[in-house]
Amino acid sequence: MQETIYLAGGCFWCTEAVFDRVRGVIDVQSGYANGHVDHPTYEQICEGTTGHAEVVRVVFDPQTIGLRQLLEIFFATHDPTTLNRQGNDVGTQYRSGIYVLDESQAQVARDVIAELAPEAGGPIVTEVLPLKCYWPAEDYHQDYFAQHPGQGYCAFVVSPKVQKFRHSFAQWEKTGTP
Repeated sequence: MQETIYLAGGCFWCTEAVFDRVRGVIDVQSGYANGHVDHPTYEQICEGTTGHAEVVRVVFDPQTIGLRQLLEIFFATHDPTTLNRQGNDVGTQYRSGIYVLDESQAQVARDVIAELAPEAGGPIVTEVLPLKCYWPAEDYHQDYFAQHPGQGYCAFVVSPKVQKFRHSFAQWEKTGTP
């Protein structure tokens, strides 16, 4: 049995690179969620007018890792207290969000947020909403960090998030991941 959750933690290259390394995660795909334009392009997303968030679709095996653990990793590897921003990435497309498929996923998300809120350093602004729509990002965005680890953004923004995951969640790292 597999489950799927959609997570927006700023730039999808960062989020995808982290979740590609999580034991129990079967597939990660970068894409766009919960906007009002069908089949949006990256250029349209960057304009900030489509309403979409950059997300990753995370397919996982709940027998290996639960949604709660995935969300703990999610919250530890981005800043859920900044509205429409992650570092230098600014705009509604970089908002923090959890897009759920059912009420049980929403409840787990709300529970994790409530538990983390007292120590978050500010109000958690992560939206928890039903998934309205999802569009895969263009092929060149998929596995971007794996294909371009030396590219400037990857080296200075994505890599530190991967290292933070490895340091804080070593017990959840897949064996053999670069």
